Parts: sequence; structure tokens; C-alpha cells
Amino acid sequence: MFSSSFLEFFKELLENAEKSLNDMFVRTYGRLYMQNSELFKDLFVELKRYYVGGNVNLEEMLNEFWARLLERMFRLVNPQYHFTDEYLECVSKYTEQLKPFGDVPRKLKLQVTRAFVAARTFAQGLAVARDVVSKVSAVNPTPQGTRALLKMMYCPYCRGLVSVKPCYNYCFNVMRGCLANQGDLDTEWNIFMDSMLLVAERLEGPFNIESVMDPIDVKISDAIMNMQENSMQVSQKVFQGCGQPKTLAQGRTARSVSESGFSARFRPYNPEERPTTAAGTSLDRLVTDVKEKLKQAKKFWSSLPGNICNDEKMSVGTVNENECWNGSAKSRYDFAVTGNGLASQVNNPEVEVDITKPDMVIRRQIMALRVMTNKLKNAYSGNDVDFIDISEESSGEESGSGCELQQCSPEFEFNATEVTGNSNKSDKNVNTSAATRSGLSQAALLLSILFLAMQRQWR
Repeated sequence: MFSSSFLEFFKELLENAEKSLNDMFVRTYGRLYMQNSELFKDLFVELKRYYVGGNVNLEEMLNEFWARLLERMFRLVNPQYHFTDEYLECVSKYTEQLKPFGDVPRKLKLQVTRAFVAARTFAQGLAVARDVVSKVSAVNPTPQGTRALLKMMYCPYCRGLVSVKPCYNYCFNVMRGCLANQGDLDTEWNIFMDSMLLVAERLEGPFNIESVMDPIDVKISDAIMNMQENSMQVSQKVFQGCGQPKTLAQGRTARSVSESGFSARFRPYNPEERPTTAAGTSLDRLVTDVKEKLKQAKKFWSSLPGNICNDEKMSVGTVNENECWNGSAKSRYDFAVTGNGLASQVNNPEVEVDITKPDMVIRRQIMALRVMTNKLKNAYSGNDVDFIDISEESSGEESGSGCELQQCSPEFEFNATEVTGNSNKSDKNVNTSAATRSGLSQAALLLSILFLAMQRQWR
């Protein structure tokens, strides 16, 4: 949800900034701008390409923009001369030294680079969070975990205890065992969330891309005005460094000056005429909404067993501890609750967990979070980061088996039976019954649905 919202926001922000610049420059510079408009169109094409993950070096691209603009401007302020491509290339080399556009290029490069790096990295972070949840939600329970779930959910019915719910701590141990690998995500997930929140603060403050792009037309216009006002000094220094250019014939010179009209003062542009940006929303409001979701998502994986067992359909809760299903009878559950994560399940009394065989899909997601966290830290410091297309990474096909989410029945199916003398044997052979085979799919579906609830936050 939020990653697509940010994509739409930045896409429209750039489109509106380009339209604003085009409208302003057509009114202010008229035909001069229209004859050179591809230079500005290329600027926005490269900015858009960078944001969606293109291999664009922002600093080099902006330096190239100002060098090309200087070449165009130099021709316009010196229409009486003929300039070869080699001469104009020499002119562009003086961009940094002469500062014909004042301090605008330096400031704008710093602002654009920081803002775009932070915005792109933040949007990529949202996509990573969404993808991690999606891939982890596709990991089905182990056979041991499924068996423990079935025992907790179905065996009371086999004993005739239709209205008795599982004990709270019993449910906790079952879920901690079933979600042992998922629990190991928690540490890296929380560090990732903290890094996302730090970059979000940058987006609200000095790296606000909206405050950079909204007045970019005025900033570039100020740079052009500065070049016009200092054109004589700039030209003299260029002539000293690159040599005296050839003079055009008198007739051609007169036409060039007349056609350019560049000596006229430019009409100041009223900023209020600029269109509103980004579909009536603002970056601050968008970031504020996302920050609330990020804060809520912290400790998601470690709190997942508790959140499940707090559901009245899953356990009796913390009350009536003597009137609940403890795995063998309607009685108090006496075992201690195990810790969170794979290593803590070595003594889990309800789920047999092989702590030597971590789930590789989840391990890859831990690594993906770690890599993205490092990128967020770089973006927080204003440093550019390489873009990774997360969608091409492995999605976890090596782990889990059983029913796919779409193939599972949406409802539990079971038959309540009376207590019989053969109930112990029934418990031992529960995995061979038809009802249990259906239950295996339902248990897998149960966990999938739990993760899908979280997954929807990152679409």
C-alpha cells in the first residue's frame, strides 16, 4: 500500500515540477526556451530514471546539465561569434571555475542528491518490508508444528470437550514452536524499522524532496539570470582560456541578435501560478502516516505468538487457567513458556524443533533486511546507494510444502465425537485420519492468513 503510494507521489511530484518549469519558462523566455527545451526535458527524464532504479549518477548528471546549459547560454549571449563543438566543449570545462550560474548549481546539487537518495531508499525500504512479509508468509509450518497445532485445536473435540479452549501458556508454547524461525527475524526487523524511521525524519526535514522540487524552476531561472548579468565577465574569461572565436558575418550577427531577443530583461514569475503538487497531498502527511505504521510494526515477529493466543478463538486467555485444554485434559497447564526464536525451542514441551536446521527462506530475508538497513544508514548520511531490484530475489521456493493459500479450504471441517475407551490410540494416529488430513491444510492456512494481515500494510 505505502510503497505504491510513495511511487505515485514522487511520480506526480516530478511531473508537476516539470510542467511548472515548462509553463514558467515559456512565459518568461518564450521562443528561446522552446528552442532549447530538450535540455530541461532530459533533466527530468534522468531524475525519473534515477528514482525508479536506473543506473544514474546524480552528481555527474547534474554537472552535465549545467555544462550543457552553459554552452547554450554562451551562444545566446555571444550571438556575434561562431563556436565550434570543440570550442563549446572548452567552455563547459570552465563551469566549475567561473561559476557563471552563481552558487545555484552547488546548492541544488546538494539538495537534489540528498533528497532523491533519501526518497528512493525509503521507498525501496517499504518494498523490502512488503516483500519480506510476503515471502515469510509463504513458509508453511513443519510437520511437527502442524501436528502440534492439530493437537491443540482438534483433540479437545475428540475428547468431547467441544467448548473447552486451549490454555493460554499451552497456546504460547505451540505458537513459539511453530514460529521459531520467524521469531529470529525480530532483531534485524527492529533495527530495520529504526533505520526507516530515521530516514523518515530526514524526509520531513532537510532532505524533503517536495521542498527541493517545488521551486526548482525558480532556482534554475535565478541561475540563468545570474549568467545573463555576468555574461560579459564570463565571456572575457572564456576567451582568455579558450581563445578568441571567429566573428560571424554582419548580416548573420544582426539576425541572431534580433531573433534571440536575449538582451531584454526577463519577466519575473509569480510562484503562486505554479500548480499544486502530488494529487493534493503532501510529503509530510504521507511520511507521518507511514511512520505510525512503522512504529506499530516494531517487534511484530516476537509478539506474533502472543497476538495469536490473545485471540479468544485460539485460547482461553489468562483467566480460567484450570478450565482449559492443556494438551491432554481439561486442567491447568504447568509447563513454563519457552523463549522466542529458534535456539530457545530446544526444550519446547509441545513442538519438536530441530534447532540445527534453520529455514533458509527466512535466513535470506534476515540478510535482505541487513543489506537494506545499511543502505538506509547511508541514505540518512546523505550518501548515494546502489539500487537492488528485490523482486528478482529468491522468493522462498526451497522451504515449506503442502497446500497453497488459494487451494486451501476457507473453513475448518471436523466431526465432534464422544469420548471412547480408544481415545489415546485415536490421539496417536490423529495424522492418519481424513479429518486430520484436512486439518493439515487448515493449519497451514491459519498461519498464512496471520501473515497476510501484516502483508497488506506494505502493498
